This record gives sequence, C-alpha cells and structure tokens, in this order.
Amino acid sequence: MLLCRRAIEPRYGYWTLPAGFMEMGETTSEAGARVEVQSLFSLLNVPHAHQVHLFYMARLLDLDIAAGEESLEVKLFEEHKIPWDEIAFPTVGQTLHFFFADRAAGSYGLHTGDIFRSLREG
Repeated sequence: MLLCRRAIEPRYGYWTLPAGFMEMGETTSEAGARVEVQSLFSLLNVPHAHQVHLFYMARLLDLDIAAGEESLEVKLFEEHKIPWDEIAFPTVGQTLHFFFADRAAGSYGLHTGDIFRSLREG
C-alpha cells in the first residue's frame, strides 16, 4: 500500500493515501504516482466538514515514487506494517480497512458510508 506522510496541515506528519483536493481543470482520478486507475473503491461522506472523499483502486505501474511538495515522504507498506495510529483521517483508515477486508475475501467492491466527527479530527 502506497502511503504519503503529510507535509501540510491538517494532520502534518501523519500518513494518508495519495490524495488531494480537486482543483479546477482536474478530474477525480488524477494521481501523482504513475498508476493505472481501475475503479472507484470508496465514497465516504464527511458531513461535518461538508466534504465527500472518493478513493480509487489503482495499480502502481513502477516503483519510481518520490515525495512531492505536500509530502515529507512516500513509502510502500505491507498490511501488518501500516502505521494505524498515525493515519491522518478517518476516511483513509476506513478505506484501508475496506481494502484489506476485500483482499482477504478475494473480491473488491464499492464501499459507501458516512464518517462523523472524531476526536482525532477535532
């Protein structure tokens, strides 16, 4: 699993999936790493922040990965080495749990839901 350690607030220094806010002229499937985008994997509503977070399944095309200006570092993790206590946002943690559960079951689906305010988000 490719994770990025955030170099920006909120949650500076915490790990997240490669992601970002959608800017004008971008699509929801853009990514900084060279990937083959496969399908929408999770769509999570975050009502208290007035946001919807979309995460896509993607296949990393090569290992030429490097931190951009918004990341302190990027790293590939095996499931048992995910730094769960250092995950930046509940939507990222939930999406990781969905992924590993689907992988264990041998089938990937689309996951949706609502994420409500947590103590970690303030």
